[in-house]
Amino acid sequence: MQTTKVADTIRKIIMIIIGAAIAGYALEAVLIPNSVIDGGVTGVSIMGTYLFNIPLGVLLFVLNIPFVYLGYKQVGKTFAIMSIIGIASLSISTVLMHQIAPILSAKDPLLVVISGGVLLGVGIGVVLRNGGALDGAEVLAVLVSRKVPFSVGDIILFINAFIFIGAGFIYGLESALYSATTYYIAKIVIDVIQVGLEKSKSVRIVSKQSEEIGSAIQDRLGRGVTYSSGRGGFSNEKIDIVTCVITRMEETKLMTIIKEFDTSAFVVITDVAEVRGGSFKKRDIH
Repeated sequence: MQTTKVADTIRKIIMIIIGAAIAGYALEAVLIPNSVIDGGVTGVSIMGTYLFNIPLGVLLFVLNIPFVYLGYKQVGKTFAIMSIIGIASLSISTVLMHQIAPILSAKDPLLVVISGGVLLGVGIGVVLRNGGALDGAEVLAVLVSRKVPFSVGDIILFINAFIFIGAGFIYGLESALYSATTYYIAKIVIDVIQVGLEKSKSVRIVSKQSEEIGSAIQDRLGRGVTYSSGRGGFSNEKIDIVTCVITRMEETKLMTIIKEFDTSAFVVITDVAEVRGGSFKKRDIH
């Protein structure tokens, strides 16, 4: 058991180093040579390098230290250690790749934004998926969200708005807009890597044919269902509610099954951040 845990930890560390190297390549070979920056502490570090000629790797490591300490206090030692490994790997990667030739030029800004955003998103996503972090802005956003009535995403967006405005003064408005677009693409890729292409959805079905619908879902989609009792607000009738979790790819098939039994069924579908336990696994749609 202990050997398995050690092997899993080593695997995660290796993946964090690989993810950091990919992010470093995106910065040094695609984004920075074309005056495009990332958000968060990384964006501030890039601007600091441009203004004060301090090596990017040094700024990345130094500026992230306070946030790693906050992560240690708020999240735990393991997260802090994995984050230090990720940030150190990113810093070293940017130093080693600093002289690398850019793979794209400013003549192709669309390619720069797309390829840079995808590479950066892949690198950060791999690190996050393995329990580390490359930027302290997320940690700060979590702490601030506990004190103000705004979500973590809102706070990160607010922080990056100021960073991209600063980039506008330093690099020009065009580069700032490209930077914001790159950041948006990277966030999409990060979500795909963390959650997966088949993002899970929770479904609640209110119908008089609940048992028939539930049985069909189990037989044809292979998904487990849960029945709960409810009562109609207008009709005052008792009714069963079917709840199940599916993947995004199965949503169309599910709606087809429901309509076969009850075209007037009330269906609520919501996104699920994560599914653990039970027998939820990817199955073929048939």
